[in-house]
Parts: sequence; C-alpha cells; structure tokens
Amino acid sequence: MNTLATPTPLSTPSALVQPSIHPDERAAREELAACYRVFAMLGWVEMIYNHITVRLPDSVTGGTASEGARRSPQFLINPFGLHYSEVTASNLVKIDLHGKVLDGSTHKVNPAGFVVHAAIHDGLPGAHCVMHTHTTAGVAVACLQGGLQQTNFYTAQLHGMVAYHDFEGITIHADEGPRLLKSIGERNAVILRNHGLLAWGQTLPQTFAILWTLQRACEIQMATFSMGAAIPVSEEIAQRCTRDALQFSPEHGAGQDVFNALVRQVDRIDPTYRN
Repeated sequence: MNTLATPTPLSTPSALVQPSIHPDERAAREELAACYRVFAMLGWVEMIYNHITVRLPDSVTGGTASEGARRSPQFLINPFGLHYSEVTASNLVKIDLHGKVLDGSTHKVNPAGFVVHAAIHDGLPGAHCVMHTHTTAGVAVACLQGGLQQTNFYTAQLHGMVAYHDFEGITIHADEGPRLLKSIGERNAVILRNHGLLAWGQTLPQTFAILWTLQRACEIQMATFSMGAAIPVSEEIAQRCTRDALQFSPEHGAGQDVFNALVRQVDRIDPTYRN
C-alpha cells in the first residue's frame, strides 16, 4: 500500500490543472512540473529524452482494491517530444504500469521511460519518485572501470548507498525490470553502467537531493581524474560522513528546503509550469 505523504504545497498561488482533478494529484503535478523546470535550469537535459516520474498516492488512485491486494500504481511522466522547459502541470501524462494513458492526454509517452520507471515504482514500495539523467559527468562515470570511487566530499556522503546495473541496451524490454530491481536492492542512488544515473526516494525533494549529490560526486571525480591520481577517502571517514549527512533524512526535511529554493528561482524565470 502506498502511504506516502502528499507533496508539500509550493509557496506561491497555483493554477488549476483541471476543475475536477483531485487536490493531491494537482499538488503532485505542480511539484513534478516544477522539478522538470529545475532540471532545465541546471542543464540536466538530454533534448526531449530522460524522465522524472512520480507515483500518485492512494488518495488519488483509490488505495488498495481489497485487503492484501493493492491497485495497480499510477504515475505521472513527461509528454514525449517536449523539452523539459515546456513541461507544465497540465501536460504531464498519467499512465499505468503498461504505459496506458489514464487522463485522456493526446501526448505520446516514451517506452524507454515507463519500462524502467514502472518497474521501480511497482517493485519498490518506497519509490514515490524516480529520476534518470544522461549528464556528461554521470554517463562518463557510468562508463568508467571502477565506477564511482570514494575520493571526494560527495562520494563520502553516499557510502553504501550506490547500486550498479549492467548495460542491457535501450531500456524498452519489460523483462529487464526484475534484473534491475535485483541490482538496486534497497540502494537509492543507482549507476546504470554505460548509460547514466538514476535515483529514487520517498518524496520528490528527497530523490532530488540524492541525485544532486550523486551528480556532484561524478562531476568532481571527472575533474579530479583529469588532473591525476585522487586521494582516497577511508572507509571509516566515508561511513562517518554518510552518517553525519542529514540532507536525505525525513527528520531534517529530506531536501525540501533546497528544492523550494530552486523552485523560487524557476518562478522568477518562468512560472508557467504551474499551468
């Protein structure tokens, strides 16, 4: 059963997506559309590709169909063909695990998006949000023998949190889902070898905080390795850093303050994502 909290409302007035839409879906749409604009602002875009998805809460989907059996998850995904800077609350597409459009949208959905994201949303109860990027630094580290190495401030905050999944080609085949879930286990930061980065979390801001830390770790590693050998961080210090880092913890906001600050920047640039 999905018992995750609904998104914290953004601080400025919101535009109605649809007159009859559930308030929790409206909040999820606005938060997700804001995140797409944040990614665009940060340059975490790959033309019209890649995805950020959010699983809708029980209050929207109707919860469990019966005791011991939950309804098929529903989630929001970006319309295929639009740049992240064009995504709005109303043009996000609501789909099921098979990519079936549930909200009457005329937009297409990229199969490479819902196959991977659906597997994670369905297979990991805590995966309210899933983010995937093809940034230069992320793909570079994903292609590197040894992957992410424990040599900087950011990798030290991800000790024991990073999973790896071997490259199987373009992710359009549903049979890869179980293998992906096995590779991930319970680790929230994922390096898809030869492919890119992925993160999942209990809320969108928490997922963003994890992905941002992973992205920064890759950027610093790429810069460091271009200059020569790196100074390793010991296991003891890395364990301590991960324990002391509070940005992922729900008790300390789980990235909500950072995400809100970035949304305020987006609002100053172009608040039309709320439409």
